[in-house]
Amino acid sequence: MNVGSIGRRDFLIGATTGLAFGYYRLAKGDPWVAMPTMIEWPFNGAVLNHRHGVQASEGLEIVVRGLAPFSDRVSVNGQPAERSGHRFSAKVRLKNQVEEIVAISEGYSGRQEHRIRVLWDRNSIPRYRFAIDDNGFFLRDIAQKQYQSLFDCFYLEMLRKFHQKYGTKFVLNIYYTTGDGFTLRDFPDRYRGEWADNADWLKLAFHAYADKPDRPYQYAPPEKVIADLELVQEQILRFAGEATYCPTTIIHWGMVLPATLPALARKGIRVLSGYFRKLQGVWDVNYHLDPVRCEYLAGHDALMDFDTGIVFSKIDIVCNTVPPDNVIPTLQPLAEDPNTAEIMDLMTHEQYFWPFYDHYLPDHAERLDVALRWVTEKGYKPVFFHEGFLGVPGDPIGSPQAK
Repeated sequence: MNVGSIGRRDFLIGATTGLAFGYYRLAKGDPWVAMPTMIEWPFNGAVLNHRHGVQASEGLEIVVRGLAPFSDRVSVNGQPAERSGHRFSAKVRLKNQVEEIVAISEGYSGRQEHRIRVLWDRNSIPRYRFAIDDNGFFLRDIAQKQYQSLFDCFYLEMLRKFHQKYGTKFVLNIYYTTGDGFTLRDFPDRYRGEWADNADWLKLAFHAYADKPDRPYQYAPPEKVIADLELVQEQILRFAGEATYCPTTIIHWGMVLPATLPALARKGIRVLSGYFRKLQGVWDVNYHLDPVRCEYLAGHDALMDFDTGIVFSKIDIVCNTVPPDNVIPTLQPLAEDPNTAEIMDLMTHEQYFWPFYDHYLPDHAERLDVALRWVTEKGYKPVFFHEGFLGVPGDPIGSPQAK
């Protein structure tokens, strides 16, 4: 029966009288139903680290919390849970990278269980990554001007200075074409040695075929996304070499169909970053994840999708949208919340560095400098997300060592 079709008085009878004992009914005369046993925390797919419990050599001890019928006996991973009304809690020790947590309740209405899986980021350290989207202009500039060095281009020289100053590692997500006749096939391979010499801090990755149209992969079939990815990958390997190429972590506009995710995973993609924000009441730049997971990601660093092996990461700042004076006020609250403090996912867009661009930002480099100085002073280490697990040494998901 639909709740909206019953009288308010009858619904309140079921909601107040029944729930007091762990049962409910939608209307007077309907059968009583036991409230579902449910783990509320941690969230299914949660990425947990030392900030979420007590970490020791034998594992990470966390407190699992949830709901169950009032009078039921509840156990979590075989251990009796403490009860307080409808709520239960129990200590669980995570010993493996991937752990299943099972809550079982038994009582008058029978036996119920709720199973979730979580991921223990067991080698976690405070870290940050920096990605730059929408790249193409700097490649066109180098190809047209035939510089002696890659770093004769002011853009790459600026990034090298940030690396020298802060140790920052950059991933540049690139287009196949700038849309004005230049394509990656026009970029010479004579800089391969220089790319290789700087591959420890400078990587190239797929972003899209071109900047326009907007949202090119939001409803595109998987075959289109993979074809464009392979087109860009082929050219990066040709002119920059294998050491410079890395799997992308940001698809243009952060939108692909759910059916595309397994195909991306087969291409070695293990992390996808997005905004996971609401625009006019609709979740957006979220790879079409459901609202429940989007809401979780809006307040957490990362979430594991065990079906594909992809970790979704919440982008913390887009520097071209945040003036220098607002950079620290944007980042500081994240460092004070254990759910968002461990990983800083930083990014910006290339075009705002170029004076010919309509929306050129003269202070764009200053915005990066403020952000990079802040994460460095706070003790965050620069990483590449595709290395290890979210940038720290360890076993990638799916390897035998991860069990």
